[in-house]
Amino acid sequence: MSDTTMKRLLSAVWPVLFLLMVSCSSGNQGFLPQHVVHFEEPPQHIPSRFSVDAPLLGNGYMGVAMSGSPEQLDFYLNRNDFWRLVSAHDESFPAIAGRLELAVPALEGASYEVEQHLWDATTKGHFSKEGVSASLEAYVAATEDILVLKITNEGGECLAGRARLLLPDPGCFPEKREEGFTPEGIQFIYRGFAQSVEIPSASASALLVPGSPDGSFSLSPGESLVMACATAGSFKADDCLREASRLAAACDARHLSGLKKAHDGWWASYWNQSWVRIPDPDIEKQYYLSLYGMASCSRDPDFPPSLFGNWITEEIPAWMGDYHLNYNHMAPYYGLYSSNRLEQANPYYGPLLAAIPRGQFYSESVCGIPDGILLPVGIGPLGIETTRWSASLEKAHPQWKDSGNIEYGGMFWGQKSNSAYAVCNLAMQFYRTLDRDFTEKVYPFVKGVTTFWENYLTLEGDRYVILNDAIHEGTIGTKNPICSLGLVRLVMETACDMSEFLGVDAGLREAWKDRHDRLADYPLQERSGKTVFRYTEEGVFWWDDNTLGIQHIYPAGQIGLESDPELLETARNTIREMNRWMDFNGTNSFFPAAVRVGYPADSILTHLHEFSLHTYPNGFQRDNPHGPENWSTVPCTVNEMLCMGHQGIVRLFPVWPRALDAAFHQLRVEGAFLVSATLQDGEISGVILLSEQGASLSMQNPWPGQKVEVAGPGGEKQVLEGQILLLSTSPGSRYRFRPL
Repeated sequence: MSDTTMKRLLSAVWPVLFLLMVSCSSGNQGFLPQHVVHFEEPPQHIPSRFSVDAPLLGNGYMGVAMSGSPEQLDFYLNRNDFWRLVSAHDESFPAIAGRLELAVPALEGASYEVEQHLWDATTKGHFSKEGVSASLEAYVAATEDILVLKITNEGGECLAGRARLLLPDPGCFPEKREEGFTPEGIQFIYRGFAQSVEIPSASASALLVPGSPDGSFSLSPGESLVMACATAGSFKADDCLREASRLAAACDARHLSGLKKAHDGWWASYWNQSWVRIPDPDIEKQYYLSLYGMASCSRDPDFPPSLFGNWITEEIPAWMGDYHLNYNHMAPYYGLYSSNRLEQANPYYGPLLAAIPRGQFYSESVCGIPDGILLPVGIGPLGIETTRWSASLEKAHPQWKDSGNIEYGGMFWGQKSNSAYAVCNLAMQFYRTLDRDFTEKVYPFVKGVTTFWENYLTLEGDRYVILNDAIHEGTIGTKNPICSLGLVRLVMETACDMSEFLGVDAGLREAWKDRHDRLADYPLQERSGKTVFRYTEEGVFWWDDNTLGIQHIYPAGQIGLESDPELLETARNTIREMNRWMDFNGTNSFFPAAVRVGYPADSILTHLHEFSLHTYPNGFQRDNPHGPENWSTVPCTVNEMLCMGHQGIVRLFPVWPRALDAAFHQLRVEGAFLVSATLQDGEISGVILLSEQGASLSMQNPWPGQKVEVAGPGGEKQVLEGQILLLSTSPGSRYRFRPL
């Protein structure tokens, strides 16, 4: 997303970045950032030792952002599935469900410490002043859309307070709003959009404060109060107000006990999907914090997290909080595939499948290509087009209509690459899972994008070229933008492999392979006395920010350690010349691209350490208003450094300093393999590989020059040798490797 894209004041994201920084303080000037980490040894090296002072809570369907001051804590309530849904710019956006206000006047001016514990996804706070002391525990249940709050009076005097639900201030669009109490004493709020929208939506929240008809309470010394706030949405319940009230009313002590047990079990299972152990605690903390954040905001298959996750605190979010398709929607998920977090990765593609009809419309209308898919820069859920030309947009920016940035009402900024970019994540999941059900779901989208590019490419002599495709937003008319050259290669090879995997469209593969093989080479230039990549063949030659100059390497995946040595040297020269380790837009692709081409590991880790410290406590990058997209940077980079499955070869610790001990468990690589290994005192051991689908394995020998014994299912053993170990595997079988 470039500065060219329409921006609002960043009122939606700054409350998340600033108000949620919680730490120790001697006064009541708001929550300020402080680094908090515990270092006791975790079971199985999973992050029970990590906590951070950044209370972002969620279960992937419901998100809660905490802010305020000790005497008035605010819990912003959000749902992934609560949007205003209409295809018009500035009119479609994820909306706030409401706010829970917890007021305890006696805590005004209190000092405080609030930590988010990653292991069990529980926020714990302590507040004290002059004989008044209280503790707070909060979590969003992993298995039900319920926020549980427990407040305990730890002082010597009675502690009075009140909890209440509040609707946000009315916006500029018509909506239905309700608030009040049920006969059972359940407080509720409701808001919904049913007028001037394409798809109605609604959300309700309900609060149970035991023994209190109005939410007020008074706690004696040592006494605790547990309250429950439930949310429900109209896409999950026919009557979301009734459902939210039912969920809240059911929260007696017995139910809450079971809810907490299920919550702890879900998170324990989540952390055990994979883990890494490295000697840099700052990088490791950011690694787990990133995975925590994605688990908290991404589980709903139809409503993935928006640009700012599920923690909207003020309407209307910048860029409408939509799914931006020139990298922003893709980037948060990069690290999930290799980290074996597929439940959190699956929501990515829901909006893409729903947008197929819009993509077909634009393919034919803009470029005259039937059955292709061409998408604009921004979409929403359920087929909504958030950047569609609208009356408000024409009033604000009439000059854009005839500038070439708007085509048939769609905001493209001259870029044809959005749909091709969307294939990157689909390819990552396909090659790492070889899952037939997933492939059948997404193949129509991949085929449509391939059809577009098959017909859009222009034959020039003996090569195919890309004309009139912007490398950066608004750079209209460039030829052979390097990012698109990589993306189109990826699209063609993914379509060929998926069609062969599914046994369909055999007659189309020859044309797709021809486009792939004869696509123009990457343009080159000289800078600082070295050969580097040029951004386009004709047009833009360089750009002083962003990382589009290396995105054909990652996420398009077109250059790696098996590539031509001269091409690899050009790639490393480009990484060095660009030096975009702290880029506003593209850090999430720059780091893994450096790993893929074998850039010096010490340098990568030095920059990754700096990156990990350049964050707010909730893990968002400082000075970057794009929300969760950089949560992929550290997991993706570390995983690729420890275990790379690319270009058909699995490599252990391929770009990792041999002198640094490290270990990893069940990292997912291409071929649907889950790999575990340990590096200690410069020696690799404990190599275990689980083959999910029975694919053939090619592994770089972890012990060069030595024969390797492989113990397979049933204790069967075989000896392999050579630089590349070749092994036929069986589905669901585990293999142990050791040197002879």
